[in-house]
Amino acid sequence: MSHPERHEQHPDHENVVSFPTRPAIGVVPETETARELERSDVERVAPEDVELVDAENSVASRPVDDLPATRGGWIDDHKALLEQVPALLPSYLRDKQEMAENAKFIVEYYARMGAYRATRSPIYLLKLTARSPRGMGRAIGVWGQWCFDTEANELRKTVANSSRTSEYMMLSRQHGARVRTRILVSLILALSVTTVGAVALAAAPAWAAMPGIVAMLALFGAAGAKADSRPIVERWTSPHIQRELTSAEVVSSLEALGIKGHIDFVNPIQTDGPGWRAEVDLPPGYLTEKVLEERAKLAGAMRRPLTTVWPESDPEAHPGRLVLWVAKKDPAKTKRRLWPLMKSGQTDLFEDIPFGFNPRGQVIPLNLMYTNLLIGGVPGSGKTSGVMVTALAGALDPTCEMWVYELKGSGDLDPVQPVCHRYVSGDDDEHCASGLDALRKLEKELKRRKKIIAGLPADQVPKGRKVYPHLAREKKLGLHPLLAVFDEAHTLFEHEDYGKEAADIAGRLVRKARAYGIILIITTQRPDAKSLPKVVSDNVSTRFCLAVTGHTANDLVLGTSMYKNGVRATMFDPKKEAGTGWLAKSSHDTQIVRAAFIEQAEAIEIGKRALALRTAAGTLTGEAAGESITTEDTTTLLDHLTTVWPSGEDTMHSVRLVEALASFRPDTYAHWVEADTPLEEMSPEQMRTHETRMATTLSNALAPFGVHTGQVTKRGGGGSRKGVKRADLEAAMNRSGAPAEAE
Repeated sequence: MSHPERHEQHPDHENVVSFPTRPAIGVVPETETARELERSDVERVAPEDVELVDAENSVASRPVDDLPATRGGWIDDHKALLEQVPALLPSYLRDKQEMAENAKFIVEYYARMGAYRATRSPIYLLKLTARSPRGMGRAIGVWGQWCFDTEANELRKTVANSSRTSEYMMLSRQHGARVRTRILVSLILALSVTTVGAVALAAAPAWAAMPGIVAMLALFGAAGAKADSRPIVERWTSPHIQRELTSAEVVSSLEALGIKGHIDFVNPIQTDGPGWRAEVDLPPGYLTEKVLEERAKLAGAMRRPLTTVWPESDPEAHPGRLVLWVAKKDPAKTKRRLWPLMKSGQTDLFEDIPFGFNPRGQVIPLNLMYTNLLIGGVPGSGKTSGVMVTALAGALDPTCEMWVYELKGSGDLDPVQPVCHRYVSGDDDEHCASGLDALRKLEKELKRRKKIIAGLPADQVPKGRKVYPHLAREKKLGLHPLLAVFDEAHTLFEHEDYGKEAADIAGRLVRKARAYGIILIITTQRPDAKSLPKVVSDNVSTRFCLAVTGHTANDLVLGTSMYKNGVRATMFDPKKEAGTGWLAKSSHDTQIVRAAFIEQAEAIEIGKRALALRTAAGTLTGEAAGESITTEDTTTLLDHLTTVWPSGEDTMHSVRLVEALASFRPDTYAHWVEADTPLEEMSPEQMRTHETRMATTLSNALAPFGVHTGQVTKRGGGGSRKGVKRADLEAAMNRSGAPAEAE
C-alpha cells in the first residue's frame, strides 16, 4: 500500500485549490493593502528592528461597560417591584364614595330597565301572538317529521335504488316499528295534555287561566319568528360609548403624529374609572410635549371625540413617559356631575373644599387656606365656574369674611352678595377706586393680624407664626378666614390712576397675607404683563389656567417654564371644554380639572343656605349686616393744601392756609383755628398769639413731609409772616408720597 508524499514536496499553488477559510487564531489575515505593500518598493522592517518609544505613556484599550455591580441583587429588585404592585382590592371596593356611586348606579340601571320593559310588555305580547300561528304550524311540522320518521326516507330510497333487498327490508321493519311507537307515545301525550288542560281550564278562574293561554301563545310566537325578523325586545346602543382601546390603536395614532420607532407599553392597557389608561414610553428622542401640543391631531387619528382623549406626562418617570387616558363615554355628552355641596353641607376653609372633577369623574379637592388662587383664561373659557365654586365654598363657611369685587359688572357673583362683608359689581372708575380701597384696608388688616400673632405665646403657634383653627375660633382675636375675590382684576390693574398702587399692594398681600388667614382670589381674561402684574403672577401659590392662546399667557398663569414642561393650557378648546383647565398646586403637582358648573338659580339657593348658616352662627358683618362701608380717605395734608391753594400765588402765609383748610375740611382741621376767646373780642396781642399758634401747628404738620416754613413777604397781604412756598409743596408732592422721617 502506497502512502502520499509529504506536503512539503508539493507547493500550495500547484496541488491545493485556494479556498477562503477563517484564519487561525492569532494570525492576522493578509489584506489587499498588505499585498500592495509587498509588491511596492516600500522597505519592510522586521519586528526585532522596531524600537518602542514611551511605552509607559501609551494608552491601552480597555473595556468601558464592564463596571462593578452596584445593584443589590434579587432583594432590591423585588423591593422595587413590590412598591409598584397593584392594590389587593379594586378601587370600587376601597373607596366608599365610589362603591356607593356604583351601587346606586346598579339599582338605578335595573330599576329603569325593568320599568322600561314592563311598560312595553303589552306590545311584546301582541307581537308574539301575531307570530303564534306560524309557530304552531312549525311545531306541528316538526312533530310530524319526528312521528313518521321522515328523516330516514332518503336512506331507504338509496338502499332501494341499489338493489340491496335485505338491507331495505331491515330498514323498513325498523321504520315501521319506530313509527308505531312514536304514534302511540304521541297519542298518550296528547290525551294526557288535553285532559289536564281541560280540567285546569274548567277548575281555574278566568284570571288564572288567561296567563297560561298567553304563555302558550307567547311560546308559539317565539317559535314563529322568521330568520330576518326584528327582535321582539328592542335593543339600542349609545352613540357616546367608545370602542375599547387597543395597543394597535395607540401605536398607529402616535405614528400618525410623526412619532416613529418602537413604542414600549410600560403596563398593559387597563380600565381606570370610566375609561382606559395606557402608559407608554415614547421612542428615544421624543417627548410627551409633542403629544400634548397635538392633542386634537391625536384624537383625530384615533377617530374619537376630542373630549374623550386626555394625554398627560408622568413627571415621576421621565419626559418621554406618556399616560394616555381615553373615556368610555364622551364626557361632553354625559349628564353633568353635581357639586358635592349642591344640596347640603357646609365648609371649613382650614380643610379641603370640592373644586371640580378630573376627566375620570373623580372629585378634586382644593385647600384655600395658606394659599392664594390665580385663575386665568381667554373670554368664554369658563373662569366664572372656577371663581363661583370658590366663592360659594367661602360663603358656606360661617366663619369666613367675604370681600367680593366683581369688576366685570355682569352680576355673575350676585348669589353670594347677601353674605358679603363687602360686595362691588361694576367696571367704572368708582368701582376701581373701591377695589383699591379694599386692597389698602386688607393691607392694614394684615398688619393688625401680624401684630396679634407676633404677641402670642409659642404654645399657641406650635408650627410657626400663622393662623390656626383654634385661633380663628376666638372671636376676640379677629383671626377668622378672610376671602377676598377680585374677579376680572385686570380692570383694576390697568387703570391709569389706581393700577400701579393696586399692583404694588396686591403683590405685598400675595407674598405675606396667606399665613395670616387672608386669601386672595384673582381672575383675569387677559393674562399678559400689563393686566397681570409680574409680582402677582410670580408669587401666587395655586393656579388654575383655562384655555389660553400662547405660551406667554400659559406661563404667566401657571408659572415660568410650565409650557416647556408640558403643562399647556393651549390644548383646551374654550367652546367644547369650558371650565376645564390645568390646576397647579405647585410646579410638581398639576392635573387637568373641570371646575364644577353651578347654574345661577342653583347658586342663589346655595347663597340662601349660606345666609341661614351665618344668621344662626351670628357671623354676619359689614354690608351683610346692614352696615355702610365707607371708603378710606388716603389723601394727605399736601393734597389738601394743593386743593385750597389760590391759583397764581407762589407763596402763602400759614395763617391764611390754616383758615382755608378749616373751611375745606372742618372735621379734620377745625380745631386748628379754635380759640378760647372769640376773634372779635381778642386784643391785638391775643390775635398775634393765636395766629402764631396756627402757623406753628401747620409747620409741625408739614415737617414729616419735608416741607419747611419760613418768613414770607406779601405786599398788601399782611407783610412778612411765616408761610409756605408753592415750589416746596410741589417738590414734596413729586417725591414718593410717603411722609419723610422727621429729623
